Amino acid sequence: MEGDEKGFQEQPDSVAEMGEDAVTSVGPSPLPPVMTEEERQELQEELAKVEDEIQTLSQVLAAKERQLADIKRKLGITPLNELKQNITKTWQEVTTSTAYRRTSETLSQASLKATAAFSNMGSAISKKLEDVRNAPTFKSFEEKVETLKTKITPTGPTGAPTNQDGSIPETTESLISEEDPPTQDAPMQ
Repeated sequence: MEGDEKGFQEQPDSVAEMGEDAVTSVGPSPLPPVMTEEERQELQEELAKVEDEIQTLSQVLAAKERQLADIKRKLGITPLNELKQNITKTWQEVTTSTAYRRTSETLSQASLKATAAFSNMGSAISKKLEDVRNAPTFKSFEEKVETLKTKITPTGPTGAPTNQDGSIPETTESLISEEDPPTQDAPMQ
């Protein structure tokens, strides 16, 4: 019989709470400890007292929250203002953080290097184009194009280019101005 009593007395130190906010453990619940009627009555009274305190604290908290809302309303603090202040505060905390400063510095340096690289690349391309333009082959090609241009479009007495028969050639602009302007009924194709 002593072995049986020992088995009942060896209970785990932590017992799951009971109530609306209690977290229940998975698995079978342990057997309730053996207690006298007097101990049971004391625990029932303590349970009622704790539940009453919880109810009172909930009511006090609700009253304080109403008081807080009333004070904020009187001060003109709206939820939107609070949100703006929180965002501003958070942004300030982010921008003063070490990680943000390091990232910002790194991006700034990368930007300066990229700007310098693009500038150098632009200068190199300009120099290369100038070299090509000054090359004898390009100069020879440029002269041939100029000669061909003067042979194809000799100027007439008015200084305007003319065809071989002496008529003024039609240009893209003159062709466009001769066409009827598009109307809303007939879309341009």
